[in-house]
Amino acid sequence: MNQSGGHELGPTVGMIGAGQLAQMSVAPATALGIRFKVLANNLEEPAALVVADTTIGSKDDPQTVLAFAQSCDVVTFDHELLTPAVMEVLKNCGKPVYPSPQAVIYAQDKLAMRQALTDLGIPCPRWSQVDSETDASIFAQEVGYPFILKTSRGGYDGKGVWFVNSESEISAVFANELPPGSHWLAEEKVNFTRELAAQVARSPSDQCVAYPVVQTTQRNGICSQVIAPAPDLDPQIAVLAQEIALRIARELDVVGMLAVELFDTGDGVLVNELAMRAHNSGHWSIEGATTSQFENHLRAVLDLPLGSPRAIATWSVMGNILGGDVPNLYSAYRHVFARDQELHVHLYGKVVKPGRKVGHVTAIGSDLTDLCNRVDHAVSYFTGEINE
Repeated sequence: MNQSGGHELGPTVGMIGAGQLAQMSVAPATALGIRFKVLANNLEEPAALVVADTTIGSKDDPQTVLAFAQSCDVVTFDHELLTPAVMEVLKNCGKPVYPSPQAVIYAQDKLAMRQALTDLGIPCPRWSQVDSETDASIFAQEVGYPFILKTSRGGYDGKGVWFVNSESEISAVFANELPPGSHWLAEEKVNFTRELAAQVARSPSDQCVAYPVVQTTQRNGICSQVIAPAPDLDPQIAVLAQEIALRIARELDVVGMLAVELFDTGDGVLVNELAMRAHNSGHWSIEGATTSQFENHLRAVLDLPLGSPRAIATWSVMGNILGGDVPNLYSAYRHVFARDQELHVHLYGKVVKPGRKVGHVTAIGSDLTDLCNRVDHAVSYFTGEINE
């Protein structure tokens, strides 16, 4: 029995970044009774709107990040877009940092990721580092057009990715300036039937849990819909995808949430991208799983026993709200909630800009077609595509 009196909270988890992923970590942090603080660029970021202990400063400034890290018991991230200088400071900050800077490199740098996965024998699209237009042209001769050129660092949500349809387009892509420390990565364009995501959580004690494999749908390079579990997925392929994600987590020593984006080729899977944090493909888990990805990320970085990832309904459908013609999203609530009392809506408090992720809608139940229709209607109303 605790006789110490007073009020006690658990350890302090500090999250570098204050976007919607940090914002959605607040509720499970509160429920766990831990202190949660964020490093934000400004007070208008989603998590800064709701986290009492918010530090304002640049995530790119090593001294700011070091001071923030040393005020926490454990440090984690809501994105991977951190500079090498900042990662070097975090290596030596004297506090546990999860995932470690040594692991995060494989989410920050697509070339490092591709090489590591290839060395592990994990299936990937054919790829090559290309340092000149001639290199890219030679690669295209091997795999055919169209193929894909990516910046190895700094890309997200379709940014830093180009589909190259002919040799004449290679020069246009190479005219783009590479982010600092980045190289050009060429990849074959995979003929896939759909995109999948496998999410796992791993703790420093090497406990792991795997969430159901989900189907993701992209629009203009941004995830627009997630269905959990992926419909009509061969159980053997589902297990294979989970095993790949678990192996990557262990081999690369990832602590926290890991999302592995995959191409379903019809007879197997190929790894597309890695994210070492909570991920858009796991938002369904807030209402649809026994333990959400956000809670399991916190449990993992604190080395607490992980929660069950089991789905609590036959289906969960999540639709992203991408900025449209409705600047005041709150004004849509009266219609959306009156029409469907079982929807779950999350608005992030962002200024609406075209194509920007500003919220998401989730519905769970047993009728997949009905769930998709209801989520699509709500999302379309929030974006102004429909008005009734």
